[in-house]
Amino acid sequence: MVLKYWRRHQWILLCSLVFSALLVLAQLSAVYSDQSVLKRLDGLLYDTRLKLMLPYRSVKELPVVIVDIDEKSLQQLGRWPWSRQTVAKILEQLTAAGASVVAFDVIFSESERNPALQVLQLSSPQQLSPETSAELKHIAPLLDADQQFASSLQNKDVVLGFLFQQEQLAVGQLPETYVAMDSEASQSSVSQFAGYVANTAVLQQQSAGTGFINSSPDPDGFIRQAALLIRYQDKVYPSLALEAARLYALAQELPVETAPLQQINTIVGVTVGSTRIDTDLYGRVLIPYRGPAGSFPYISAVDVLHGAVDKTLLKDAIVFVGTSAVGHADLRSTPVGVQYPGVEVHANVFEGLIYPELIHSHPDWAEALVFLFLLLLGLLMSLLFPALGPVSLAFSGGSLLLLTLGGNLYSWQVLKLDLPLTSSLLLILGLTLLNLIYGFFGASQQKARIKAIFDQYVPPAHIDEMLNHPESVSLDGKRKEMSVLFSDIRGFTNLSEKLTASELKSLLNRYFSPITKTIFQHQGTIDKYVGDMVMAFWNAPLDVKDHAELAVKAGFSMLKITDELSKSFVLDGLPAIDIGVGVNTGEMNVGDMGSEYRRAYTVLGDAVNLGSRLESLTKYYGVRFLVSQTTAQQCPDMTFRTIDKVKVKGKTAAVIIYEPVDPDLLTNPAFAAALRQHEQALVLYLQQQWADAELLWTSLHQLHNDKLYSLYLERLAHYRTHSTGADWDGVYTHAEK
Repeated sequence: MVLKYWRRHQWILLCSLVFSALLVLAQLSAVYSDQSVLKRLDGLLYDTRLKLMLPYRSVKELPVVIVDIDEKSLQQLGRWPWSRQTVAKILEQLTAAGASVVAFDVIFSESERNPALQVLQLSSPQQLSPETSAELKHIAPLLDADQQFASSLQNKDVVLGFLFQQEQLAVGQLPETYVAMDSEASQSSVSQFAGYVANTAVLQQQSAGTGFINSSPDPDGFIRQAALLIRYQDKVYPSLALEAARLYALAQELPVETAPLQQINTIVGVTVGSTRIDTDLYGRVLIPYRGPAGSFPYISAVDVLHGAVDKTLLKDAIVFVGTSAVGHADLRSTPVGVQYPGVEVHANVFEGLIYPELIHSHPDWAEALVFLFLLLLGLLMSLLFPALGPVSLAFSGGSLLLLTLGGNLYSWQVLKLDLPLTSSLLLILGLTLLNLIYGFFGASQQKARIKAIFDQYVPPAHIDEMLNHPESVSLDGKRKEMSVLFSDIRGFTNLSEKLTASELKSLLNRYFSPITKTIFQHQGTIDKYVGDMVMAFWNAPLDVKDHAELAVKAGFSMLKITDELSKSFVLDGLPAIDIGVGVNTGEMNVGDMGSEYRRAYTVLGDAVNLGSRLESLTKYYGVRFLVSQTTAQQCPDMTFRTIDKVKVKGKTAAVIIYEPVDPDLLTNPAFAAALRQHEQALVLYLQQQWADAELLWTSLHQLHNDKLYSLYLERLAHYRTHSTGADWDGVYTHAEK
């Protein structure tokens, strides 16, 4: 009976066992690699689970307050850094209102200039009288902002921040460390750094505590855990949150417990007052986020300075001073938000250190437990699932999925354990789908795969064709003639600086949607978006007849769409926009390219680079649309204005570039005449008949004030006084991209 069962289902049994074995090996390799796909997927599931369980938090919240160097404060007090006198006044206001601990998520690494000493140093003895010099020396201590801030630090529980660096540099004075390890620091598993940027000596010497403000992002850039300890040379230093917790707990030191592992001592935990905090072997903890940005009370720094705050909010509070301003680059990607102020990360860590029951642990045996679970479940599903019908199979797979999810959520919420989930879900889903596909869905799965690959950047008509004829689709690299289009918003850097992040996002979304639609309508394939740049190509993955003509028509459509959008943007209070478009046709390499972590269906080659250069040259010639000679030659029914014969940067061969002419303009007799006159002037220019060419372009420039005519007139003026040489062929070489 067993033999009969094997013979009947041997292929699906083998596939299921191989899939299970591969997943087990992948889970095993993920233990030793932070870059593994499983680790990244586990990070995404971790974020989802964390946000899902936030409403169930029941621990009493600490009186943690964030004093925010926000846009309002910067507008009223000027850009950061402010005078230390201003910072000292803010600190005095906080302590006067009853704040118990104040932690600065900023660094005071440079001394503030004393205006009296500056006058003395910059003035010669003849410029100042002895009385004036004496008076300046007398008032210099009164204007010493660093000393005033240092004085305000005395006898207060204030924590200053500093930053460790991988580069070997030493700025400022390192603090005294209150970390007490039960083993040699140099033999510990704590992360080590080679340099630091710390506070000035006069401030450091008056600070009750100092902690590093380094973040510990995962490989995907999200901050899910925080390092409590970092090693520099033979000493270990605490984080800003850990040092604030030490002062809050009135502890004299921070005992760190270690355990030997081969040649090093791994970190087991750190004690704050009478509370022990379990950590991973590097001295890190998972951050117990209270919620999205703004979950802690925020007070504008300028309101604190002016005393315009509810002082009951600051009574016995732990205050973190930091910034949420976009320009200060302290916004982090976290599981609860991608524009999350770094200062609020420290506040969350601090709360977890005071209430350790908030912190979830990732025990060393978690991977071993998941490894054993995968082995047993994979073997059970591989043997039993082939005998089930489709309904029973779907029900069994769904039940196992729900049980696994429920068990993981129970471990998280009740047992406070963070257990990997991705591999278990992949095993259940994979084996369930594998058995379903084996029985019923071979053809459907093939169509779904093609659609999943292409539907984000291929026109719908192409997708239908590929689904109906999947044998015609190939992702393998090949070389063929194609057309490529590049488009870029003019002055995007300046434009983005004038908009908020929300306004910029809205503008780009409104721009990209119709632009993408018209490219699809002209049978183009979207290659990528890079900031404000759009790249598309024609004649792949499916062959497209007249691809050069379609690319040029798409460019015209993009220009018209941009004009319409620009008008609507102005009506909505947004800046007007304009774009440049470049199209080239030639031999290109096309295919699925990339790494094992990320791939893309794209085009490469010199012809692609020329298309990008053409788009860049639109700004130089003062036109909106440029195409190459090969593109123009394949559009016999279109009209083009010859722009120049050029060598672009990185190329040795000269190419003739053209501006496509909107068919609507050809109905204007004046425009048609100007076009003919320009082409005649260009012929005379190439024949070095400077005077005749100058007459024509001067006339055109007076009538139309076109930048292109100005460029040629400048060249003619140059060539009248500089010899072109016997081998001059009219080629203009561009030294910049």
